[in-house]
Amino acid sequence: MSPDTPAALWRSAAAQDPSRPFVTAYDADTGGRVELSYATFDNWVAKTSGLIADGLGAVPGERVALALPVHWQSLVWLLACWSTGTVPVPATGPGEVPEADVAVVDAARVEAALDGPAREVVAASLHPLGAPLADCPPAALDYSDEVRAYPDAFSPRGAAGPGDPALELDGVRSGAELVAAAQETAKRWMLTSDDRVAIITSARDPLGALGSGLSALLAPLSRTVPLILSPSIDSTNLQSRLGMERATAIAGAPPGTPAKTGDIRVLS
Repeated sequence: MSPDTPAALWRSAAAQDPSRPFVTAYDADTGGRVELSYATFDNWVAKTSGLIADGLGAVPGERVALALPVHWQSLVWLLACWSTGTVPVPATGPGEVPEADVAVVDAARVEAALDGPAREVVAASLHPLGAPLADCPPAALDYSDEVRAYPDAFSPRGAAGPGDPALELDGVRSGAELVAAAQETAKRWMLTSDDRVAIITSARDPLGALGSGLSALLAPLSRTVPLILSPSIDSTNLQSRLGMERATAIAGAPPGTPAKTGDIRVLS
């Protein structure tokens, strides 16, 4: 049976070849590179799902604000929300913290989140290797410290169905709607498992930079296509990086991204 929710889409992709790279991410501040296989990324998703369900007590249908930029950790949170049936509510701007039951924020938005209505606030360092925050307020949970205590496997309890809300971003969309849109986009982009899609963003671009239906994530996922996350840098270094990573296509490039060369497709 074809996947009909984002969580099922992830489980199907991760099961095909767990050792294959899923996401290669470059840090905007240091230029550091980290590569996570499907298996390693799935461990993070499982641990984060455990944190959501058991540590934060969130239940299917509750809303989780994701006040985070495009980053491998923010992709983990999206997939963990879908795995637990909670509804991700991505911020649409770098200073915004949406109102929700739980707020997951970067270091710059911890105080704003603590002043908001969320019953739990989780602070993510966005360190390239997952290190904790240097200074986390006592009222917030440090994601990197907390998540390590949870198991590497997660069994959903009452996860959302295809018709249930799965994303609140420019409207509310169900899991089935997200998967259908992702599959249509993948077909239009002519993606195959031989592709490697680079997502080029400005340093603090919110998750909305992946598209209103998060198509830059979900369309490649529907074809088991590895991702490369890179901040926009000067043309020479960007082309060198894309060549080294064997990128075949670019998605989500912000205005001002240096022009591509060679055979790399630009997806729109």
